[in-house]
Amino acid sequence: MPNSISDRIAALDWEELQQILDTQGFAKLPPLLDPDQCQELIHTYENPANFRSTINMKRYRFGEGEYKYYQAPLPSVLQQLRTDFYPELAKTANCWLEQLRKEPTYPPSLSEFLEYCHVQGQTRSTPLILKYETGGYNCLHQDLYGEVYFPFQVLFVLNQREKDYTGGESILVQQRPRAQSRGHVITLEQGEGLIFPTNYRPIEGTRGYYRATIRHGVSTVTSGSRYGLGIIFHDAK
Repeated sequence: MPNSISDRIAALDWEELQQILDTQGFAKLPPLLDPDQCQELIHTYENPANFRSTINMKRYRFGEGEYKYYQAPLPSVLQQLRTDFYPELAKTANCWLEQLRKEPTYPPSLSEFLEYCHVQGQTRSTPLILKYETGGYNCLHQDLYGEVYFPFQVLFVLNQREKDYTGGESILVQQRPRAQSRGHVITLEQGEGLIFPTNYRPIEGTRGYYRATIRHGVSTVTSGSRYGLGIIFHDAK
């Protein structure tokens, strides 16, 4: 494994990943975070100074569990992930716009995109860490937070499946116009990631491309505690 997060992300086969995103709408990543980095992020959970907001999911009927939005500046590992994933995903985001006969609008760097978010009044940081105890789950949802959003987000699982927890698989559900929904269940090991759509994906039909809405969630954790890291690229109102 390359030494730095930037090197690990650069070493990914982005041409293949972009093809996978085009064909199935999501892409599973190999381990990009080593156990020490995962533990470093888990340890941030207990320090309130790291976060701008804490959400009890049961209170809002989002599920069972808790998540916390990081306060800027982000932890260095998280900032590096967010910065280095954005440029390649922006290429695919612009291709998706072109497939839907729209002008490509996503700039090449995260800083430029966040500047646009801030001009639109979306200034609050959105990367988050999630914790589920036994019986915890996350209902199907989307993370939009305002009129401006980035079409992809990335999830990492931070602890070990079958050792620290069981259950807790990632769920994606694709809602197709005039058709029944299609679900995907994705299992992630410690440090592995998942790229998936924030709102919708384009699908080629007989009359060109159309939008299929995507929602995501987490299945019930059957034992232990599961920690996840969510990288959302747009900021929130």
